[in-house]
Amino acid sequence: MTTTTLAPEPATPAAVRRERAVPAPIPFGRIAGIELRKMFDTRSGFWLMASLVVLALAATAAMIIFVDAGDLDYESFATAWGIPMSVILPMIAVLAVTSEWSARTSLTTFTLVPGRGRVIAAKALVTAVVGVVSIAVAAVVGALGYLGAAAVLDLDAVWNLSFGELARVTLVQEIGMFMGFMLGMVFRSSPGAIVAFFVYSLVLPTVSSALASTNTWWAEHANWFDLNWATMNLYSETTAKMWAQLGVASLIWLVIPTLVGLRLVLKSEVK
Repeated sequence: MTTTTLAPEPATPAAVRRERAVPAPIPFGRIAGIELRKMFDTRSGFWLMASLVVLALAATAAMIIFVDAGDLDYESFATAWGIPMSVILPMIAVLAVTSEWSARTSLTTFTLVPGRGRVIAAKALVTAVVGVVSIAVAAVVGALGYLGAAAVLDLDAVWNLSFGELARVTLVQEIGMFMGFMLGMVFRSSPGAIVAFFVYSLVLPTVSSALASTNTWWAEHANWFDLNWATMNLYSETTAKMWAQLGVASLIWLVIPTLVGLRLVLKSEVK
């Protein structure tokens, strides 16, 4: 009996094997555009945005009705629309972060964009842009209302708000927005972050003022540690010392907590 030896089949060349195509990463501009749209396409986001214009109109009307004609100037109008914005804009920043967890869309978002840092960076960029645009819209609405009031009441328009002062007002609002943004990252829950923001903006200033009235050292040095006090200095003529105080207080209350919140967002389990 003879034995037949079969020759082995030649191996398939590696070049013949088809490699699976690796999709290109989603451009950052597209991510930012999606995050901007997500601020508007929910009922809460839409009405918060709409309330900015409504409150600016309401503040303008209130100034015309309740303030004496001799006391009307553009600065008073700017102060009127700045107060409601200091509350609404941080809420928008809070929801920009917490909506991912509250609406349970974080799993989808971070699956499509595995790099969570890119998503958070896009949210931060959109938050800053929305704050600047909102202030600009409110400034235009206030200016139109002031011109209308001056025409009806036969007043000479007094434009006593300089560009530098308007820039400082914008910075105040941006600090408030990023305080909400930071709390959103730390808590990742809309109710918790909103409650924490009101504690920061309403309760802590009261406690600080009470402490300043009883403690001389705190009264003299509170601007270095109280971000509310340091921020309020931006409404007046600022000095180098005031900017330094703002920087130190921001480091304590904003920068360090933001880094903590960012780590929590990057490491937390998505459910």
